[in-house]
Amino acid sequence: MILILGVTASGKGRLAFNLAQRLDAEIISIDSMKVYRRMDIGTAKPPKEVRERIPYHLIDVVEPSDSFSVGAFLDTATEAIQEIRSRNKKIIAVGGTALYIKSLLYGLFEEAGSDERIRAELRARAEAEGLVELHGELTNIDPAAAERINPNDARRIIRALEVYSLTGKPISSFQKQWETRQTNHDWTIIGLRREKTDASSRINKRVKKMIDTGLVDEVRSLLDEEKPLSQQARCAIGYAEIIEYLNGRMDLKDAIEKIKINTRRLAKGQRTWFKTFTNVHWLDIEPDEPGKRIFGRVKAMLNHIP
Repeated sequence: MILILGVTASGKGRLAFNLAQRLDAEIISIDSMKVYRRMDIGTAKPPKEVRERIPYHLIDVVEPSDSFSVGAFLDTATEAIQEIRSRNKKIIAVGGTALYIKSLLYGLFEEAGSDERIRAELRARAEAEGLVELHGELTNIDPAAAERINPNDARRIIRALEVYSLTGKPISSFQKQWETRQTNHDWTIIGLRREKTDASSRINKRVKKMIDTGLVDEVRSLLDEEKPLSQQARCAIGYAEIIEYLNGRMDLKDAIEKIKINTRRLAKGQRTWFKTFTNVHWLDIEPDEPGKRIFGRVKAMLNHIP
């Protein structure tokens, strides 16, 4: 089984598709937002014609009004692995949601529990004081978690503060349990790595493409649905900012710029997470390096991995 990781817009998806074609494999998506139906443009899902050529799993599995936890991801991914193996097919997992990748490699740990009263109080504070204030509080008590969590991600900020309130311990201390656990499966892990300036340029181009191909209309359509978007879906980068625009809180130009900024912050958090990963075979990608050459380098790398 091959697992491809890297920051957003690093070229993971194209590489996974090329490898899957060559190896007669099926693809498991490791992305917390591609699980949502009709959230296509802003999550950069593979086009429909691509998914018709290669079987993809963990894409379009829940409604945008639903929540989707890391536990739900692990259960669904485990089922997909068993199903693919039953057909004697190879498996390629690809994505950038670090918490999901960790769970796939190392399994889940018992968490600190929950308290709906504390969570409700934190939600009320987020409404009254703003997420910036809560993210700043998290930075003071758990800088490691704050660096990984996007300042726009209300769900994860509130969860981290809830855990601290319940236990007096930072949520990152619970997550460190992964560092001493062995992997569940025999994964070959390939990481794509780009210089930050190149990564930022690719992010900016991706955001422009999303806007040009109809992200605003996609978000408007989602907001018009009978069931409201879940908090998790509303916080997705690209969707949260366009919702702000559609609600009249900022103009479109500012919303687009905010998407770029928040995506770069996401990439920074991903880099921080990936530094904690072991046994990754990193491939440094040159700016504008053709996908065909990247594919060839990965093939050569796989041939030399025991």
